[in-house]
Amino acid sequence: MVRILVLDDAVHGLPVSEYVDALSEGLPEATVVHPRTTADTIQAASDAEVITGLFLPEEVLSAATELRLFAAVSAGYDHLPLGRLNEMEITVTNASGVHGPNIAEHVIGWLLMSVRGLDEGLRRQERSEWHHFQTDGELRGSTVTIVGLGAVGTAITNRLDPFGVETIGVRYTPEKGGPTDEVCGFEEIESALVRTDYLVLACPLTEMTRGLIDTDALNALSAESMLVNVSRGEVVDTDALVRVIRRGQLGGAALDVTDPEPLPQDHPLWNFQNVYITPHVAGYTPEYWSRRADILSRNLERVQESGSWTDLENQVLP
Repeated sequence: MVRILVLDDAVHGLPVSEYVDALSEGLPEATVVHPRTTADTIQAASDAEVITGLFLPEEVLSAATELRLFAAVSAGYDHLPLGRLNEMEITVTNASGVHGPNIAEHVIGWLLMSVRGLDEGLRRQERSEWHHFQTDGELRGSTVTIVGLGAVGTAITNRLDPFGVETIGVRYTPEKGGPTDEVCGFEEIESALVRTDYLVLACPLTEMTRGLIDTDALNALSAESMLVNVSRGEVVDTDALVRVIRRGQLGGAALDVTDPEPLPQDHPLWNFQNVYITPHVAGYTPEYWSRRADILSRNLERVQESGSWTDLENQVLP
């Protein structure tokens, strides 16, 4: 019987009790514990084979002498003590894919708002103003470039398919292909940008992607193109973005993430009518804990079948 320790790390304001309930339902033969005090958590760690949470405090890790798997509840894992976990030969998995459906719908919502001028409709509604206006057009026939073809990029691509758009995927390993009509590498991105109507950033923040969308990249886009960022703010050169929007060299931007973040109240990005901003909420979903629990349940089924704690879904270490 596997013993699972759930750390008390709330995500997106959702109570951890929902995660505990989902794990208990999906793994009825496992023992799922969720202590509320630090002392009880450290004690519970001593015989836990699985620990799951957002962070892994040193005192908990030191006590976890039976630990075989740390199941992170976030897609990111660079905040974890990976060196120590590797030395202890502990497998680490993340929550990649949990956010795919909701972030993809966030992106589609922005694209539809832009192409159909729904934001202008809202402004006229606020003024109780009944006057016709010309919408920009239709998504059909446009080209959408998606940087990053992981779970989120794939979910975005799949939801775009019924709209009749052409899709270009940009990824570090283009030889792997992807769900888009065309795939290219980062070194070819400008050749993709010149054909792009909508540029969607869904990539992780790495040394390669930091500042990827700089002045040159923005200048490669047409004056009617739209930038959508649901990755990390630092992927975009914010000063360059402000300049091209101020000069009318970009059709608009939709940003769930910014650099800096939070975006200061006096930042110029707030003042552009064609810039849509949400405060890093695209990842929010009421299905978060149930999807996270499903990943851990499937992995423990693999362990039971194979007897091995490696080769798991979403494994990032070793």
